[in-house]
Amino acid sequence: MAKLGSGKKRFSNPLQIAASTAAQQLLMKPAVWSILNVHVHGVENLDGVEEPFIVIANHSSHFDAPLAIGALPTRLSKRLATGAAADTFFTTRRSTIAIELFMNAYPVNRGATRDYRGMSKQLLAEGVPLFVFPEGTRSRSGGMGPFAPGVAALAISFNCQIVPMAIVGSAAAWPAKEKRWRGGRPDVHVVFGLPMRPRPGEIAHELNERMRRKVIEMHDSTATAYGFPTQAEMLHRAAIDKAPSKPKDDQP
Repeated sequence: MAKLGSGKKRFSNPLQIAASTAAQQLLMKPAVWSILNVHVHGVENLDGVEEPFIVIANHSSHFDAPLAIGALPTRLSKRLATGAAADTFFTTRRSTIAIELFMNAYPVNRGATRDYRGMSKQLLAEGVPLFVFPEGTRSRSGGMGPFAPGVAALAISFNCQIVPMAIVGSAAAWPAKEKRWRGGRPDVHVVFGLPMRPRPGEIAHELNERMRRKVIEMHDSTATAYGFPTQAEMLHRAAIDKAPSKPKDDQP
């Protein structure tokens, strides 16, 4: 199991916390908020949240992590450790420095990689809150994929709060298949729900499904209110786009 080693200190070192918070609040957030018209809902639901906790959200755009960190109150985001794909963001020194500074990120495994196994658990054991996308990768359609059960298992192990978040509109603002975001300051909504906690005797599969249903519910109620497609509509549209076209009947 990989050890956090000296890297763990940045999650509790006051100078490093201050540097990351300044980068997020003074550079990253103003940049993203200038590109998008961001609407934040449900901040009042976070009043009782205490460390350690786990923030979860749907994931369909490179905007999602900056939106989540920028929308959270600073008291909750300043030590928040963001899980980022080791095979994408921790492959060079430059990308590692950037993702650690702006996202306060730590590497998580995808695929067959096991180099960083157990790091989420180590951070929670130290009282460090986590931000994780349970889908593991961006949705190409905008519709949510299945949640991996690891986040639910962590929440059960530590009996910690789970903060559900839904991000609406980011898939249209910067589709996963496009190299650059779209102009015009499109509207994006970030929605926070009431914290969840594992129920007595609840297993990871059950909590995982409850978490997923909650994010879908939050997303769809906001999407419907502001004229965005629901999760089911995005998935249906993607299925139609993937379906092979039928040949036209021969005409006499």
